[in-house]
Amino acid sequence: MKTYRYYDFVMAAFVTVLICSNLIGPAKIVQFGGWPAFGAGVLFFPISYVFGDVLTEVYGYARARRVIWAGFAGLAFASFMAAVVVALPPAPFWENQKAYEIAFGQAPRIAAASMIAYFCGEFVNSFVLAKMKILTAGRWLWTRTIGSTIFGEAVDSALFYPLAFYNSGMIPNDRLLEIMAAQFVLKVGVEVVFTPVTYKIVGVLKRAEHEDYYDRGTNFTPFSLKA
Repeated sequence: MKTYRYYDFVMAAFVTVLICSNLIGPAKIVQFGGWPAFGAGVLFFPISYVFGDVLTEVYGYARARRVIWAGFAGLAFASFMAAVVVALPPAPFWENQKAYEIAFGQAPRIAAASMIAYFCGEFVNSFVLAKMKILTAGRWLWTRTIGSTIFGEAVDSALFYPLAFYNSGMIPNDRLLEIMAAQFVLKVGVEVVFTPVTYKIVGVLKRAEHEDYYDRGTNFTPFSLKA
């Protein structure tokens, strides 16, 4: 297997952003003035899609797939340990248990919904980008970074909110569609804003790694770690 100088660093950055967005973001719903409400995780969760785009564009779908699985394992472990730590009996003098439960005590339903949505959304994002790269013959990078994000984020948002909150009592059912739409628009908006940065990162990595992978003949099954 060909070795790369920066692949591991991109993987570490991807997994870090992913875990932070799922541990910090879901606990808070934000609203500015009359704008639609949205989850705080939208502020940095789309950055994981930027990394996903960079991985597929430079290193190819198979290596991006390994990173997606690494992120899934990290997210599962973080969710499990958060549940364990919240469940540990607090010391009699420690008065912050309730606040800790609110911040980190995700219900199993929310944690499961998050992992399912992430898994499906990231693989859709990577698959669409890889296919679009071949169709565009490597031109017009912005079309595939934004286009793949539209598909990936649509799948992620459409899965996460109904699975996590429908009939949960935490978010009114009649507000779910509004929040889903706001999340989708904001996430895609972040991808658009980050497009110049994506171009810069992709250009630097392609030159440094001497790689510009095209997924011709790639096995696109998500259930493999083979690169």
